[in-house]
Amino acid sequence: MREIRFITPVSGDPDAPTQNLLGLGALAAELASEGISVKDLFARTGVNVAQLEDAHARISHRQRLAIYRNAKRLAKRSDIGLLAGARQRISDYGIYGYAMVSSPTFGDALMFSLQHVTMAGPAVKQISFRVDGRTAILRSHGLDTLGDLLPFAAEFWRSSMTSLFSRVLETPFPSTRMIFPFPPPVHWRNYERMFNCPVDFDAETMEWHFNADVLGRPCPNANPITAKICQQVCDVVLTEQPGDSDLVRKIRSACLNSPGRFPAAGEIAEKLGLSLRTLHRRLAEEGLSYQTIVDRMRQSVATELLENTHMGIDQVAERVGFADATSFRKAFKKWTGNAPSDFRLGQDRQEHMTRQN
Repeated sequence: MREIRFITPVSGDPDAPTQNLLGLGALAAELASEGISVKDLFARTGVNVAQLEDAHARISHRQRLAIYRNAKRLAKRSDIGLLAGARQRISDYGIYGYAMVSSPTFGDALMFSLQHVTMAGPAVKQISFRVDGRTAILRSHGLDTLGDLLPFAAEFWRSSMTSLFSRVLETPFPSTRMIFPFPPPVHWRNYERMFNCPVDFDAETMEWHFNADVLGRPCPNANPITAKICQQVCDVVLTEQPGDSDLVRKIRSACLNSPGRFPAAGEIAEKLGLSLRTLHRRLAEEGLSYQTIVDRMRQSVATELLENTHMGIDQVAERVGFADATSFRKAFKKWTGNAPSDFRLGQDRQEHMTRQN
């Protein structure tokens, strides 16, 4: 059995605006086919309809669940989650979807999708992945906060990802079993039709089993240059904060798309068509400095890689633009108060406790 990888997509603060709206367009479209407006879907959630078209818009976990609750209440069909998820297209997930479809193999696409899963808006606290023999297993953890929304959230998420994975492979995804910790809904027969595999209900866990052979299958639209560019842009998204100015977003994008990564301020100013003095002045007006932006980017990406991948410290250091691991260790300890290895050990202990629970 390959080592289990744990991914934590949901912020500990349910009101933190950390999630974008990727994928919700399909839910709005399915409800629209029943004559229900997007305005009604977003009613009393604090989310503006215009945010669906804004790549930089962010909502909280609580707001996402409020949208799900509205969808469940308004829908005329009980299987709205399954139907909405089946509508998903690569374009519905923007740069996240394009990064997956251009990956070399499905295994690469899956690892990327898990490392950046916050962009896809999952509702569960944690997701783990392991391979047991010829079966790959995705398991959802921390379901208690969903309450009566669990069936809807599970249907929408599984259906959305099945559709997305199938489009990455350009062939039906080889699921072998779906396991859910709730009773069969009235539309339970639609599960097997949707997922094309046996389905278990009233289980103790929520798991998705599929043939592990698919991990090595080449993606039909693999393109290493496109994949790299898309992945870099996704890294930018991970470091974005609500309220970031257009200038800050452009700096982040220019940094992460530079071959040498995190170039000097003068180089970035030139890329943006500004003088170095103007760049520093405009950032100072926002109470920022170029180095502050770079350090936040490095910390955010490094934390993500330490938490959600098994990359070595040297690899992480190189990935975030340090010349050597020693410099990275010093900087990371300054940012977080912990050495990178101690930070990762703390995450591993937390994961172990989660597994025991």
